[in-house]
Amino acid sequence: MPPFRVTDHCDGTRFYNPPAILPQGWTPRRLRALAIWKWQRNRPPSDWPAWIDNPAPTGDPYQPPAPGAVQVTFIGHSTFLLRIARADGSVVTVLTDPIFSQRCSPVQWAGPKRVRAPGRALADLPPIDVILVSHCHYDHMDLPSLRALARRGDDPVVVVPLGNARHLRGTGMRRVVELDWWEGVETAGVRITATPARHATARTPFDRNRSLWAGFMMQVPGAEGRMQRVFFAGDTAHGRHWGMIRERLGAPDVALLPIGAYNPRDLMAGVHVTPEEACAGFVELGARRGIGMHFGTFRLTDEPMDEPAQRLARAVAVAGLPADRFTTLEHGACCDVVCGETAQE
Repeated sequence: MPPFRVTDHCDGTRFYNPPAILPQGWTPRRLRALAIWKWQRNRPPSDWPAWIDNPAPTGDPYQPPAPGAVQVTFIGHSTFLLRIARADGSVVTVLTDPIFSQRCSPVQWAGPKRVRAPGRALADLPPIDVILVSHCHYDHMDLPSLRALARRGDDPVVVVPLGNARHLRGTGMRRVVELDWWEGVETAGVRITATPARHATARTPFDRNRSLWAGFMMQVPGAEGRMQRVFFAGDTAHGRHWGMIRERLGAPDVALLPIGAYNPRDLMAGVHVTPEEACAGFVELGARRGIGMHFGTFRLTDEPMDEPAQRLARAVAVAGLPADRFTTLEHGACCDVVCGETAQE
């Protein structure tokens, strides 16, 4: 692997979370393998069911979004199908962190297993123009799903953070673009900018932080010259990056933010937000509408399955926001989210 450019978040070989994005007063600490092993050995019994049947999906992802709206379909975990109208009325279709496999694991006979099917089958999706992959963890970069998408013949552009293109070799994806934080690419009528996130990476015991993690801001010129902004946070802990993103790229119309996989806090605080932190990040972004993700599909950590959505609803109420400002969608639900002037100042 060639060396990377030295930056405030890369020493030339490995990536790290720079002090500028850490919360005030945070003391950096590394997750120790022994602590993770002890946690795995002593995890509390799961209250998650073995299987849940999804409700009948609502909405039609083949229909174009309404004028001035972004169409959002929640497939599960961090996988969304997004359809955004361009100024000429045509539509760009984006798929985020696609995972349709039964397990998020190096193998399909062990590791975290689904408790529900994808809300929409891969075969039921319209042609994909762009795929965003936020980082290389198995619940976000699922190579079997990417191979299946390549076999469909859509020929999408796949946008990944630095150091991740190597993982996609052999998937059949022909057009892969790597971005550093704040770098952007324009494709299919959408401007995509990689944004800071507070996380880590590895696919083996030997490649810790050898590739970057990121969120993505999508900007699409819409009707009457208005810029439509959709933010996909990827996987992240809380930090000062929310305000940086708003300052540099503007407040998003729609923010897709993680709300699950946060307990035990002594292990997860540096990589995953709580619902309350997600709500705080939503406010700092100044987003018009928030939609939660990264919950209710794979049991990755110790919180009860229904807790993230319940805590999010309470956090939204405590923040004094309307109940529908930051919510979750049913798996498979497809709806239009109206774009407009952001509701927060």
